[in-house]
Amino acid sequence: MTLAVACAGVLLATACGTGGGSGTGGPGGLTVWFPGNSAPEIELVTKTLVPEFEKAHNVEVEITYVDWGQISPKLNAAFAAGTAPDVFGHGPAAAAGFVQTGRIDKLDERIAALPAEDREDLAAYLEGGKVAGVQYMIPLSGQGTLIAYREDLLTAAGLDPASPPRTWAEAYQAAQKLTVREDGAVSRAGLLLQSAKTQRVQTFLTLLGSEGGSLLTGDGRKPAWNGPEGTRALEYFARLYQGDTAVSNQLGADFANQPAAQNPLATGKAAMVMATSGQVIQIAKARPDLADKIGVMPPLEAATAKTFGGAGPGLFVNADSANKDLAWKFIEFMVSRPVSDRYAQAAGALPVRASAATGAYASEQPLLKPFVEAAPAYLGSPNVPAWVQVRDVLDKHIEQALAGKVPAAEALAAAAAEAGPLLAGE
Repeated sequence: MTLAVACAGVLLATACGTGGGSGTGGPGGLTVWFPGNSAPEIELVTKTLVPEFEKAHNVEVEITYVDWGQISPKLNAAFAAGTAPDVFGHGPAAAAGFVQTGRIDKLDERIAALPAEDREDLAAYLEGGKVAGVQYMIPLSGQGTLIAYREDLLTAAGLDPASPPRTWAEAYQAAQKLTVREDGAVSRAGLLLQSAKTQRVQTFLTLLGSEGGSLLTGDGRKPAWNGPEGTRALEYFARLYQGDTAVSNQLGADFANQPAAQNPLATGKAAMVMATSGQVIQIAKARPDLADKIGVMPPLEAATAKTFGGAGPGLFVNADSANKDLAWKFIEFMVSRPVSDRYAQAAGALPVRASAATGAYASEQPLLKPFVEAAPAYLGSPNVPAWVQVRDVLDKHIEQALAGKVPAAEALAAAAAEAGPLLAGE
């Protein structure tokens, strides 16, 4: 299962430590897997942070980066072979599945042993690493989506960029003024929400939460998205693309993962775009001429103000690790004050500590501030074992509604009927 072939690279990279060999390391070393292929993150972790930790603790750490598409199958194979790493990274949505199979260690006692100041500083995102109230994951960063907009395009449309929309209804009204049509088709979108696979579920969650609704019942055993709040949310989402009053195009396009210079906000193909902090910052870097022309709205309201976000990817301790104390020291190091800001900056993510709002990273990135301030409004995906399968079911039916093939209420009811047995464990 050795994935790295050198001490540098983009898709796969391993630090130059011997660790404890494959799988759980011996007393003298630690094995850690990170998901992703971000070159700046890999550079920082393998060339700077790991050497700092090794020197401080007189140990060797073997770091392996695994592409997101491969992290789950690689981990499953490693667990089956008894060679899984001491520490591994994954997204919050995977936590419940790992708990169900007994793969990860409880971290409540270790969190309780942290100084109160640290617990408070990390509190906003720690909740995203819990399953049934028990801490299993420590987030390395936060994530969130907000609506970014081009101030120059709002001005040209007769709108005041200093007073952008505060509600979803106002956003739609503004989008109608910002939309440009050619031969009856939208050529410049007034408002673009993320509508690619999986992303459309996150957008739906934003709209649903804003309506005061929830994806699942409180016990996580039944769908709750098919109530009136869900219908209103999906009807709003679908209306953006349909009829003579459409304000969006690019349905299903994955513009969130395009190069920053090709993002519709950067090209002017859209006036208002749903984006993450990292995407907004990268757009400003790719188009420095736009850096002072981009604004970011606070979470928009319907019944309340909510938006998709919360804990980002984090680290777990292998329940079978022979080095659990050292594994925890590594995690504690990664979320320490001196390290967390540097990691978030390299990953283009939100700092995991609340105190980072006044830190160097946030201060140097004014476009980051609205995302940091929005933390109380973030809604994450449900942390239940069947969520990935349930999400894919919901995604399929949302796609049908957005394409105008079925009414919103019908799509959500069909999704609930199909997902119900998965949530019930049938």
